[in-house]
Amino acid sequence: MIEVLVVDDDTRVARVNAAYVEKVPGFHVAGEAHSAAEALRQVEELPRVDLVLMDHYLPDETGLSVVREMRRRGHRTDVIMVTAARDVSTVQEAMRHGALQYLVKPFAFAGLRTRLEAYADLRRTLDGGGEAEQAEVDRIFGALSAPSEPALPKGHSPTTADLVRRCLISAEGALSAQEIADRTGVSRQTAQRYLKLLERTGRARLTLKYGDAGRPEHRYVWATRA
Repeated sequence: MIEVLVVDDDTRVARVNAAYVEKVPGFHVAGEAHSAAEALRQVEELPRVDLVLMDHYLPDETGLSVVREMRRRGHRTDVIMVTAARDVSTVQEAMRHGALQYLVKPFAFAGLRTRLEAYADLRRTLDGGGEAEQAEVDRIFGALSAPSEPALPKGHSPTTADLVRRCLISAEGALSAQEIADRTGVSRQTAQRYLKLLERTGRARLTLKYGDAGRPEHRYVWATRA
């Protein structure tokens, strides 16, 4: 599991962001902090922190001040800035101090999810070790760029797409269109249509379950599950 520290001055926002993190397979919230001092203390005291979701506007210091102090103390923990700060100077400073991503508030779950998935891809690439040819270097740097959420085709509802997506993410294993329909309240035909869309865009994987007779049952699993 990737252990995440969520830092935000607003306790309610921190709880929402923590809930978002827990929805993404492979991620676990190690702790929450609501000030710069608390963030530094938790980085020091928690058994492991792989990634910090860092707000910039904190009551005692800025998030970038925390990142600078972390680096001064020798902590190489990865950082994704999650903040309402939009000025270019802050974005540039975040880049200079090694922030891997910069997510501007407000954002939807999909925005954070794609960045966390990109970060997980980066970690898997780096865990391989060894030497890297140019193609491998390009792939490493490419992993830092979270893909944009693909636009939905005409006639598809973002709300329904997110409903089906969340159902797959939270499932213990592969689900059929009928199981998705039962869990979400949409029709089987609607569930099948959105599952095929998720499969085409690489978000879901199709598996086949063979019975004693007849056609195999189509079942779907969220594509980031290893």
